[in-house]
Amino acid sequence: MTPRIERLRKYTVDKEQSAGWKEIDWTTVSQLKTRPDDSPLQRALRCFLAVLDQERKNVRIVPDEEIVFMRSVKNLPERYSVEEMDALRSEAYYHELGVVFNVTPDYETILSVGLDERRKQAQECKAQALADGDLDGVEFLDAAIAGIDGVCELTDAYRAEAIRLGKMDIAERLAQVPRRTPRSFLEALQALRILHFALWCEGTYHNGVGRIDQYLFPYLQADLESGRLNEGQALEYLEEFFISFNRDSDLYVGVQQGDNGQSLMLGGCDSEGNDASNLLTEMALTASREVRLIDPKINLRVCKKTPIELLEKAVQLTKIGLGFPQYANDDVVIPGLVHWGYDLADARNYVVAACWEFIIPGVGMDIPNIDAVSFPAVVDSAMRTPEGRAAKTFEDFLVVVRKTLFEEADKIEKKLAVVKMLPCPFTSALFSGSIESARDVSLGNKYNNFGIHGTGCAPAVDSLAAIKRIVFDEKKLSISELTDVVDSNFEGHEKILAEVRNEAPKMGCDDPEADELAILLLDWFADSWEGRRNCRGGIFRPGTGSAMYYISHPKDLPASPDGRLRGEFFPANYAPSLGVQTKGPLAVVRSFTKPNLERVVNGGPLTMELHDSVFRTPEAVEKVARMAQFFILSKGS
Repeated sequence: MTPRIERLRKYTVDKEQSAGWKEIDWTTVSQLKTRPDDSPLQRALRCFLAVLDQERKNVRIVPDEEIVFMRSVKNLPERYSVEEMDALRSEAYYHELGVVFNVTPDYETILSVGLDERRKQAQECKAQALADGDLDGVEFLDAAIAGIDGVCELTDAYRAEAIRLGKMDIAERLAQVPRRTPRSFLEALQALRILHFALWCEGTYHNGVGRIDQYLFPYLQADLESGRLNEGQALEYLEEFFISFNRDSDLYVGVQQGDNGQSLMLGGCDSEGNDASNLLTEMALTASREVRLIDPKINLRVCKKTPIELLEKAVQLTKIGLGFPQYANDDVVIPGLVHWGYDLADARNYVVAACWEFIIPGVGMDIPNIDAVSFPAVVDSAMRTPEGRAAKTFEDFLVVVRKTLFEEADKIEKKLAVVKMLPCPFTSALFSGSIESARDVSLGNKYNNFGIHGTGCAPAVDSLAAIKRIVFDEKKLSISELTDVVDSNFEGHEKILAEVRNEAPKMGCDDPEADELAILLLDWFADSWEGRRNCRGGIFRPGTGSAMYYISHPKDLPASPDGRLRGEFFPANYAPSLGVQTKGPLAVVRSFTKPNLERVVNGGPLTMELHDSVFRTPEAVEKVARMAQFFILSKGS
């Protein structure tokens, strides 16, 4: 890092920016006074403009900055009271906060045309909507235009502050972007910072920035070829851009501090299927490694053709302990998305949502974490049914497990019969098709699929293996008796506890018996959702991830036959059960890549922890890269 970047990083890490945060009493802001005839769009727009208005009053530019925009408003206004939201939720399902989230806009197109052109398109579409008598369309387009104007006015306020401080280079850039197309790599970064910042101000949370090494590379390439920049200068600007993600992150929505979904995707193929990794791919890995901050979250698309050199650069980033990059395997993800009805060109352009679920930038309005099935709970339920207790063979019991999976799918589908979102008109203006159709993206876009997580795969598999061993092979207990044992939390049954924990087959040990059960379980999970349509015209996408459910699902579950005691958590995502003694990382990879992951490609990383000694020498780093390559070749997702 250069000294300038080191100073900016220190400013951010020391949280000096928090001195400018202001808690707003929104009840005193006149434009937020509720009116009886307010539509959801009008409420959304008034809240957004009120935030931008407060931000204009508190513009700040740090002395070392070249890329500006920093939050001052600590708390966003609530569009609805708790009582009003309760009334809305009584009529429809609103996921999490109810607004548009877990999305990536079409930044490539917006940067290529600028907000002025997008505003012009909205005006033209409004004229058509008026001619057609489409009053809903007129209302949306008016809100989108007002949102664009509000963002441009905030940009003007930053430009005025830059002029006041004598920072004419910044002022010149803000005169160009985001209204018009960036003329340089630095202007493209600045434009992207403004647009991303504005989405958070509107309340669109867990919003990613997508494939920056693809849509920003032309700007970088032009600067390098013209001599306007060298690679060192470009890296410096990219590192500043990465630091900017961390300025306001403590104010953003997240499951925990720092977990706010500011993800980006690197690498992968282009629309023709050719490798699209480039200089900016490597530069982003370097920038993240040097800056050493939690945001943005780095994801790397890989395939069987990914060169080992790129994997080694990724491992160097893993080495510093931030928990990324996460890998996504094009060889599995793209066919899986195509199977679910995604156009091939869109599937080849996939990115991740906040965590690791796959979405398509600019056209995806999927809700990729809308609900989840607890696999250990399915096994537990099967044990308690008359059919499960009466099972004469293990195969008979597995039939009950499969039936229970389908019943869980039925319950979730019924629960999600009516799903709605609150509108976000400025966010909509950054999506393909919303202006043209004169409709907010909260009403849907090209893809409107629901992602269903499958939690506790390994504990469920291990439980099935234990049931097979204790009940059907050794005949030590009946299903009813084993149910009583788990209900007692294994108290007084220490020998049984020791056997199921230490002797029964475990997923993650390359054990054929356990892994065959994993193959069956995930195939049945996929079968249970195949062909179902959701209320927004999309499908249901099963996956092996857990999101936050690995914490909530075990809370009301008794102990399980694998030896997990009451209150103990599931492993996060797709990983061996907690406390299992595996036979090394390669055995883990072998176990967890045997199922057909193309059918459960909503996302779910194979989560592994490696001791830091693994990374201490160049030879060791290469070995980790080879392990990642083995994962890819084994068709891990």
